[in-house]
Amino acid sequence: MKQAVLKVHKKDNVLVALRNLTKGDQVAYDGNSYVLVDDVPAKHKFVTNLLQPGDEVIMYGVLVGKAVSAIPVGARITTENVKHAAEPYDYRHIDFQWHAPDVSKFKNRTFNGYHREDGSVGTANYWLFIPTVFCENRNLDVIKEALHNELGYAVADRYKQFASLLKEAIANDQSIDDLSVLDLQPQHSKKRFFENVDGIKFLNHQGGCGGIRQDAAVLGKLLAAYANHPNVGGITVLSLGCQNLQVNDFLNDLKSQNKDFNKPLYIFEQQQSVSEEQLISDAIKKTFEGLKQINQLKRAPATLDKLCLGVKCGGSDGFSGISANPSVGYCSDLLVGLGGKVLLAEFPELCGVEQELVDRTVSEPLARKFMHLMKSYEASVTAVGSGFHMNPSPGNIKDGLITDAMKSAGAARKGGTSPVVDVLDYTEKATKPGLSLVCTPGNDVEATTGKAASGATLILFTTGLGTPTGNPICPVIKVSTNSQLTKRMNDIIDIDCGPVVDGEKTIEQMGEEILEYCIKAASGEIIPKAVQLNQDDFIPWKRGVSL
Repeated sequence: MKQAVLKVHKKDNVLVALRNLTKGDQVAYDGNSYVLVDDVPAKHKFVTNLLQPGDEVIMYGVLVGKAVSAIPVGARITTENVKHAAEPYDYRHIDFQWHAPDVSKFKNRTFNGYHREDGSVGTANYWLFIPTVFCENRNLDVIKEALHNELGYAVADRYKQFASLLKEAIANDQSIDDLSVLDLQPQHSKKRFFENVDGIKFLNHQGGCGGIRQDAAVLGKLLAAYANHPNVGGITVLSLGCQNLQVNDFLNDLKSQNKDFNKPLYIFEQQQSVSEEQLISDAIKKTFEGLKQINQLKRAPATLDKLCLGVKCGGSDGFSGISANPSVGYCSDLLVGLGGKVLLAEFPELCGVEQELVDRTVSEPLARKFMHLMKSYEASVTAVGSGFHMNPSPGNIKDGLITDAMKSAGAARKGGTSPVVDVLDYTEKATKPGLSLVCTPGNDVEATTGKAASGATLILFTTGLGTPTGNPICPVIKVSTNSQLTKRMNDIIDIDCGPVVDGEKTIEQMGEEILEYCIKAASGEIIPKAVQLNQDDFIPWKRGVSL
């Protein structure tokens, strides 16, 4: 039988249940024995010594909460008996030393990517449609339906077939109760007409006008970052004409990001067009010319230092910080050791581990930039009656993440243990090899949207509860914290870290397997599930109103 409980850090005064434990059970760990006074479901924690009101709860070696009532030994911690608490943080000079893991196994490895003229290498080659304002979303939808179906990128044929069967049954006055899409054979999608174009993507959004001008300004930088992304080969821009985010603003942002930008770029403004039909037909016709051009580019070998890996968690559970996150963290350390880039974001989910990150930052100015971004972000959400402590969702809490600091201490493990070489505000581009912190919300889509803007060419996304989140231009790889989720939601999960919980694999072994998967995904040899499903989620962040 696998181990029943786990202590994550030697300083901890809680143990994590690795399987369902029952009130009255006697549990032994590290020479001590505990009698449970509550049922403790898998992923939840119980205390190892008596806590009085105000006493600290320690997990991952850091403060994650304080007792609000007496908690006897063997009692489960809950939102009723523990409240969020986190240590204060400040800059202090630390001589941080890091020893990279053994990377000899990967030293001479390459991936097959798309080489851009600026020296970056993409893991995909996409054509991107960008609206400068939400008024153009409908036109993009029309173009998407036409191009996806005709050029072999559509994924909904099976559901169209199902709808046709339902329609036929109702027309013949037959019952539809026994009809199921699961009974239909999957239809093979059309072969891609443009073999070297991995997809045609659309950045539908709700911004560009109204709101405040600052929102439009940030959106312009975000859209420019996507246009300049290594995974994007060419761009079609649709503008209305009168919106806050003017085409010239977008072009200026693009030029500031890359003064030598020379990808195919076509711009259409509806208020200057004869008709909507003319606008759409012209945009489609010109895009075909661009698709023909970028289809000439083929994958070629690139060293692993050309990878930029974003790490993210969502639908997290009590195993996230024990299996998937540290495994991804070891993968991150391997990539840093190979000269690649890693992006750790979700600032509300770094609450409680700030001091560790400050101590790992390579310079005082960068450390202070991180502290400023954290404190100003928290102040903005506090000003509207919220706070970082409200970050855990009902699903997080149900599956064992009781406080934000507890969630954060586990979430931060995705970034590994290497020095923090840079701190990036939202839409700032990662330029330095190593681990960078990127200011984004914890919200799944807002965070992945921000990581791609900072240059992530792959995203590792850990989940314990399951989420279908993806990104239009950056392949998102789903990493499960437990094998039960992998079996239940196999259609969205790519990698199973359950063997770590079960004691069948070490974090180091799992981390190496994850990097192997990344190399294959970066080469187009494996297509992650979110990419197969066209899970193209894109939500720009309105500063200060999201966790």
